[in-house]
Amino acid sequence: LPALFKQELQNTEAEEGGTATLRCELTKPNAPVEWRKGNTTLYPGLKYEMKQQGSIAELVIYDLEVDDS
Repeated sequence: LPALFKQELQNTEAEEGGTATLRCELTKPNAPVEWRKGNTTLYPGLKYEMKQQGSIAELVIYDLEVDDS
């Protein structure tokens, strides 16, 4: 069975230049997660950090810009 969202992403507000963390909970621990913005797949680097522990997946976005909304 595919992994489903137990807790979906919530809207987050943050200031330009700051950091935002998006978090979701899946029904399967350690299920592979692909973070996307529209049709663009996001990859770890200076801008994005992906974390996953068990069924909790997080995306941290650094140095926020208006285009990150």
